[in-house]
Amino acid sequence: MVQHKEMGEKLLMLSAEPKLPRPVVYRLPQYLARVRELRDSGAEWVSSSELARDLGLTSSTVRQDLSHLQVCGVSRRGYPTRKLEQLLSRVLGANRVHRVVIVGAGYLGTALALHGGLAEQGFQVCGIFDDDPAIIGDRVGPLRIQPMTELNKSVKEHRIEIGLITVPAAAAQEVADRLIAAGVRGLLNLAYAQVRVPERVALMDARLIANLQQLAYIIRNRNGDPVRSRREKEST
Repeated sequence: MVQHKEMGEKLLMLSAEPKLPRPVVYRLPQYLARVRELRDSGAEWVSSSELARDLGLTSSTVRQDLSHLQVCGVSRRGYPTRKLEQLLSRVLGANRVHRVVIVGAGYLGTALALHGGLAEQGFQVCGIFDDDPAIIGDRVGPLRIQPMTELNKSVKEHRIEIGLITVPAAAAQEVADRLIAAGVRGLLNLAYAQVRVPERVALMDARLIANLQQLAYIIRNRNGDPVRSRREKEST
């Protein structure tokens, strides 16, 4: 029992900033979410095989990913959930507040501004901006929609780290440029368009439409048998 406790404590022995391969970074939030669920359900330990089964991965992938964090499990027990959660939270920055602004106050932008899960995960939405005079000044929860002319001032005043781009595709690059010029260090691009950023700025693309198109393709071609409507079948 003492040995298991000591092994759990060693999970927190992590180098300051591990350089992780991007595929590993993509999977870490999945591990964190699942470990939190297990901890909330009262589970004290989780094995690599359990995480692999729950997330559709292989045990070797889970072990290799966690080895990048210098984590070693306990034989026949796995990893202590509370300590593993703390470690993953620290690596992902989920244990501190990240200040965010949203540019684009349409349906997607306002939905994100009202999403309580962002605050729960450490992302504080400090402002929402748009260039449509018809909605400037409207309220979105506790926020007021601000004009783009106030973006630079707000980013500097609130020390914003991340900008969320939720504008039409044609405006995405201009918005990215303005956020970068204001001083943000990372962008989450939800517009259906490519944007270019300098190397000093981190960029992530969240392509809802592209993902839906990929999903539609997979459904149509599941088991090599494309899904067709009755009308399509009758016309062949």
